[in-house]
Amino acid sequence: MRSHPNLRLPLAALLLAVVSGCTHPPHGMVLIPAGKFIMGTDEVDTNKTGLSYGIVKPWFEDEHPKRTINLPAFYIDQYEVTNEQYQAYLVESNRRPPRYWVNNQYPGGKERYPVSWVTWEDANGYCQWLGKSLPTEAQWEKAARGPGGLIYPWGNEFDPAKANIGGSAGGSKPVGSYEAGKSPYGIYDMIGNVWEWTADWYDPYPGATLTADFYQNKIGHHYKVIRGLSWSPIGHYDAKDAVAVEQHYARASYRLFYYPNDGLEDLGFRCVKPA
Repeated sequence: MRSHPNLRLPLAALLLAVVSGCTHPPHGMVLIPAGKFIMGTDEVDTNKTGLSYGIVKPWFEDEHPKRTINLPAFYIDQYEVTNEQYQAYLVESNRRPPRYWVNNQYPGGKERYPVSWVTWEDANGYCQWLGKSLPTEAQWEKAARGPGGLIYPWGNEFDPAKANIGGSAGGSKPVGSYEAGKSPYGIYDMIGNVWEWTADWYDPYPGATLTADFYQNKIGHHYKVIRGLSWSPIGHYDAKDAVAVEQHYARASYRLFYYPNDGLEDLGFRCVKPA
């Protein structure tokens, strides 16, 4: 299996590794220690704000109920998988390159930009090639929120300057560009830059009351969960409403979904590995 040079590991992550007896984290990965964390939310959209914006998925409800989960230790990529890293996989896998590549080559100067236009199978195949996997929703959310269940990776106050969101950058940026937006564990771009595939089908949480066709029908599951918002503009709203919608989507507990056999311009991924 191949690994890639570590771009930069924070001191806090190295200390966590030493405390856990894991003195050599895999290159480019950060240890998320074993233990409990808060997942989901019990917030309710009492004013039906989401519906007033024409959003078909009720705000908060697919994140119910808030609960405490205990996870074993794992490693997660500190950065989203880049074009340069993904190219090494394509050379050996014979998979079709993302549609914005030409002659199996990503655009010049974009080596440290997150790869996108990859299907769930593409992303999963890359992670398996390295002996890793896509993160579960629980793993992703713990890495983003920390054990205390922060609303955003950087804290509990919305600050669009700490992530590549809202369309102001005009596209993705090199991974790790938003130092102030990293999570409590030192993970970059958990919110913004590109949406990220997870391992899980889009299903209700245990104990949830929301029923919806978004989950599955008699044929089976439709969608895989994606997390983390992206650089793309929110939609056709005035400035005030756009900020309100962006603030909602940027929460680290927010869930969205997409067809696993398709890709998007603003959808990428990162990998995890058991510790």
